[in-house]
Amino acid sequence: MKKSVCLLALLLPAFSQAADLEFRAAGSLKTAMTDVIASYQADGGVKVNAQFAPSGLLRGRIEEGEKVDLFASANMKHPQKLMQEGKGAPVVMFARNRLCALAQDNVPLTTENMLDTLLDSKIKLGTSTPKADPAGDYAFKVFDRAEVIKPGSQAKLAAKALKLTGGADSAKPPKGKNPYGWVMANKQADVFLTYCTNAVLAKKEVPDLKIVALPESLAVGANYGMLVLDKADPAAWPLAMYILSPKGQSILASYGFEAPLKP
Repeated sequence: MKKSVCLLALLLPAFSQAADLEFRAAGSLKTAMTDVIASYQADGGVKVNAQFAPSGLLRGRIEEGEKVDLFASANMKHPQKLMQEGKGAPVVMFARNRLCALAQDNVPLTTENMLDTLLDSKIKLGTSTPKADPAGDYAFKVFDRAEVIKPGSQAKLAAKALKLTGGADSAKPPKGKNPYGWVMANKQADVFLTYCTNAVLAKKEVPDLKIVALPESLAVGANYGMLVLDKADPAAWPLAMYILSPKGQSILASYGFEAPLKP
């Protein structure tokens, strides 16, 4: 990690340009990264055009030729794939997240009965869309862990999982609404596996929801990776370094992310 940060610093140009910076980031970063960008600009940074969407869909857009300077993904896989394709380097892990269960208030879900509740045929289980959205991939890793505890669980959970968010064809919430809060408010799922940071934002909009930690045997963490794209505007480097700075890391931590470089 330290080597990657040092490499970023060595590659950081001594100048920047006035053109808008094209920044793309995972949807789970939207609230926190919007504040990071505002702080960066208040400290003299260039104007940033930021768009947020599922990381897998963003990677696809970059591969199809969309002009992007800096990409922040909810996993390491998507930026590493772009790096392998010669579209940028290096990839730096800048934040961590965890998966939690977001549940309706009438669902008797606890950390201790998590697996039995998820397997209950009467429980509607929601996830994001695997491959398009890393949150969906992480949810399916939970199912893999469940298989070790109770054989046959992986197939049952994968078959019943409702892929409600994060896909190209997923229903979109009204503007300004948290997608997970919206899904749960509309009773599309009884339990939804998502990032803990997403769950906190959803509960702010729908206070009756409850957030339940996964047991250690099912727990899955998420490493977030950042990549400066090939032929990026030189201003991408100062923003990348700002995200890695104590100020940027502190803002991410204030939204519930684990910030590995926070003092």
